[in-house]
Amino acid sequence: MRGMCYSDDARVPLPPISGGAADSGDLVLTAADGNRFAAYFARAAAPTGAGIVVLPDVRGLHEFYKDLARRFAEAGVDSVAIDYFGRTAGIGDRSEKFEYMPHVEKTTPGGVRDDVTAAVAHLKTKDGGAVKALFTVGFCFGGSNSWNQSASGLSLNGCIGFYGRPQRSEEFVGKMKSPLLLLLAGADAATPQETFHAFEKRWPRPECLTRCTSTKAPRTAFSTAALRSGRKPATTRGGGCSPSSKTGARPERSFDLRSQACPSSV
Repeated sequence: MRGMCYSDDARVPLPPISGGAADSGDLVLTAADGNRFAAYFARAAAPTGAGIVVLPDVRGLHEFYKDLARRFAEAGVDSVAIDYFGRTAGIGDRSEKFEYMPHVEKTTPGGVRDDVTAAVAHLKTKDGGAVKALFTVGFCFGGSNSWNQSASGLSLNGCIGFYGRPQRSEEFVGKMKSPLLLLLAGADAATPQETFHAFEKRWPRPECLTRCTSTKAPRTAFSTAALRSGRKPATTRGGGCSPSSKTGARPERSFDLRSQACPSSV
């Protein structure tokens, strides 16, 4: 269970649906270093022009994240969920039988970046949706992986992370360019709120950072409510969206997946 955001039998709640998913299925992508890795695409029946790369927790391309890709498509966002372990485990099963930790320990930020780059390239093609605005979203291990893409040079419109660990992103802070959204659970014992406050102080573009914290919720309750509502996650259990005092971002409009601007200007 180490590092998992959800149990193996968890499934993504249904969000408000705007048009359903037109198509979805397994995909094999190739990164710049030649790594062939598993991915899962979902095309929106009523696309908004936005696309998103889903970065899973430590289990890699578990069924939960395939389900999440479909949910994004149903909300009008073309999506690709990726696996982390093509370099060490090849393309294969990522169910509860998969021993993921030995492979997690062999991942590198550069490898994740290259795989995200391949997923972004797919989303820009006609088959991927020819999207105009690009985002990443990640959970736990994938949360900080998502934030790190702000420094990838991909000119992303936003990098969203549920419960990432700021210490895994510290080396990239000075190079970060894309807006960040930090979605946090106040009752998350693994990462104290003070850690995020320190991270925010180092963030070079305060107008492009928004932190949403549910003051009482544990990890799974917080993100489940966010996914179900399709809107501000901080409504869970009485919490509030709490942008840094430097940001000036309006909480109820922290990130719009159709926008190409910083959170404070949408």
